[in-house]
Amino acid sequence: MVDLVAVASRLAHICSRGGQNGCLPRIVALCAVFGAIAFAILGAIADHSRAHADGGASVHKKTATSAPDDSGATVQAYTKRILRALADRHTNNWVRYWQARADCQAVPDAHDAAPLDRVLLALTAALCAQLDARLGVNPAAYSPRGEERTVGLLLNEPDAAAGYTLFTGYYNSDVFLLDPLGRVAHVWHFDTKISHAKLLDNGNLLANRAHRMLDVDPRGNIVWRYRASDRIHHDFLKMPNGNVMLLAAGRKTREQAIAAGANPEFVHEGGLEYDYLLEVRPTGASGGEVVWEWSTWDHLVQNFDPTKPDYGEIAEHPELIDLNFLPETITERRMEELYDWLHTNAIDYNPELDQIMLSPRHFSELWIIDRSTNMEEARGHSGGNGGMGGDLLYRWGNPRAYGHGTSEDQRLFWQHQTHWIPPGLPGAGNILVFNNGNEFRGYERHYSSVDEFAPPAGGYRRTPDSPYPPLSLEWTYAAETRSDFYAPIMSGTQRLPNGNTLAVDGPAGTIFQITRDGRIVWKYVSPINRRVALRQGERAEEATQTFPTPYGDPVHLHYNRVYRAYWYPPDYPGLRALDLTPGAYVEGIPDIRYEARATRAAAEAGDFGEPLVQAAESDGFEIYLDDNAGEDGRRLLYIKQACGGEGEVVRFFLQIVPSDVSDLPAYRQGHGFVNLDFDFEGGEVRELDGLCIAMAGLPRYAIERIRTGELRGDGIQLWRAEIELRE
Repeated sequence: MVDLVAVASRLAHICSRGGQNGCLPRIVALCAVFGAIAFAILGAIADHSRAHADGGASVHKKTATSAPDDSGATVQAYTKRILRALADRHTNNWVRYWQARADCQAVPDAHDAAPLDRVLLALTAALCAQLDARLGVNPAAYSPRGEERTVGLLLNEPDAAAGYTLFTGYYNSDVFLLDPLGRVAHVWHFDTKISHAKLLDNGNLLANRAHRMLDVDPRGNIVWRYRASDRIHHDFLKMPNGNVMLLAAGRKTREQAIAAGANPEFVHEGGLEYDYLLEVRPTGASGGEVVWEWSTWDHLVQNFDPTKPDYGEIAEHPELIDLNFLPETITERRMEELYDWLHTNAIDYNPELDQIMLSPRHFSELWIIDRSTNMEEARGHSGGNGGMGGDLLYRWGNPRAYGHGTSEDQRLFWQHQTHWIPPGLPGAGNILVFNNGNEFRGYERHYSSVDEFAPPAGGYRRTPDSPYPPLSLEWTYAAETRSDFYAPIMSGTQRLPNGNTLAVDGPAGTIFQITRDGRIVWKYVSPINRRVALRQGERAEEATQTFPTPYGDPVHLHYNRVYRAYWYPPDYPGLRALDLTPGAYVEGIPDIRYEARATRAAAEAGDFGEPLVQAAESDGFEIYLDDNAGEDGRRLLYIKQACGGEGEVVRFFLQIVPSDVSDLPAYRQGHGFVNLDFDFEGGEVRELDGLCIAMAGLPRYAIERIRTGELRGDGIQLWRAEIELRE
């Protein structure tokens, strides 16, 4: 048989010499010279067809909704991309493999193709069939079939889009980038929990925690940080101009809220939380300049007190936000706690429209505002491309929030990750949303869906006295048995290049791909149970918090829950800066800080090693050192602490100070210590004689001392002990 590898390399070389317009004639000429190749190609076609019948993973037929146009130009584009991936000697083999495989998955069928295109398609099919051998990889060796699997990659069908998935466990401080087979391609380690992270096109990670934004390079070095005066929460994004858009939570006092027209009956004594946007231009390694700001507090309407500002009829001002809107069932709750009025959980930017989308969960709506305004216009009601200043250009999901319709007209229920589908993807320009199906009591739908709809063409016009259109969806996914897919909180979604849709069931820690016809073709269950990496056969623990359903059993939150995940194609620019050599599975990585089995064994045996701090010295707080208890020989530190009461979480931190600061990661050397923190409830904690026991694995480098303490909800650190540990 003809050496197709040599032919591919020769073709790639010819293409690179011939330029954009010279590739195809040279391919034709070479095919003519090596006429015998045709017989080999026809044999490859037969093999390829058999691979279809056997469910082969190398090449397969796509559905009509995702198959590209079967034109000569398309055939040439696929062939050139695959050949270039095969001939590239400067890129990691696995990146080349997944990039070529993604194109192989989308290659059109040869049926009804022109004769020349049919030859190219056949050559491409033969090359695709040799991908594994050509690049020295063996995906079949990592197939999850044939063993009981409870975590990690559970499903990987041929129709799955081949790319990289970024996620972090809700309680974990590591951010993982997975290859298509569920293995760790890259990981970023942090010293405290990271709420949310996104991969940038330069290979850095943009992440947030509490008041801080961090820009972290592939080695874990913090290259930029920004601290906001208020809490940064839920979402952020990198703007095309290099700025960072942040979603922050501000607070108005009870007096300020009432002065604005809020009904005093429903305002907590601690005040009212509201959301606002900050666009920050990074300056230096730390800090930034706020170049644009938008606040919900500047765009209010209220019909409670005619003597207060912004008084008006709600139904006459859909461009404004009703300060007193809340379903009847939450009035009591609003008085019991500091009420998170809006709970906005997502932002998105559309550069073509110069508009921003927000997702205020507690309104069960999405909003669109104008970014083309300046700072002054954003605070007012005129200016910008839309001529409305910072008022709402469009809103959708719950007409009751602006005085139109009833609960029967509601379409969104505590939604997450509302966003425009980007250009170049199926459904581009439409809006995609994870519709959780949950809300305040009496307004729940009790099942989740992923919904796609088309916003009104030619602007956001609506018929007077009617809700904003549309009334129907372009596409939706929900489980056939509704109770099989219900994620009451968290979660997200994303459209993929082959037409699949990524969905994240946050409470269950499950990430999966759905085809256009509703089939699940890729499924991953997070193995991170709080900070413990589960093994196959183990399952994540259920938290005490549950959500009632009409199906019988309530929905549980799990300790492997995931707030959000992101999928990146193999040719995403940010991947080029990373070493993507596949490593271990997450479920196979020994956790270096917490080991549930060791904690359980020690608690059952009552043997924790050498006592460093006794209870008598620290009011029920004990620390023990076990010199050689870890599976990898690592020394273990056990902490025994009084458990929190019902509804109370005790947060504990541990600061490890090395003898030589150079042993620390570069981004921690300025601090002089590594900080570990965890909650004394669930997951890694075991109870014994009225005390809760947790464990930390100590680093292998020489340690000078350990500082321990309790972290209060108001941010105060309560020091409990400082232990000299010179070696």
